[in-house]
Amino acid sequence: MSDTALWLEVLGQIEEAIARIERRFVGIQSADDLTSSDEGLDKLDGIAMMLIWMGEGIKNLEKYGGKALL
Repeated sequence: MSDTALWLEVLGQIEEAIARIERRFVGIQSADDLTSSDEGLDKLDGIAMMLIWMGEGIKNLEKYGGKALL
């Protein structure tokens, strides 16, 4: 797989992660909504995992294309 194809794949996965984060934030009005119940904490965990994954994806972009492309 070429570097360009890898970039496009990783960017697509990052875009999907952003969409998941947006979906998980639906109905959240304040930080208390994320910390006052088990359901809120589950959403917070999921959002945090997506943010971590996005950071890893960006590190992969650096690896495949070099920092100059970022």
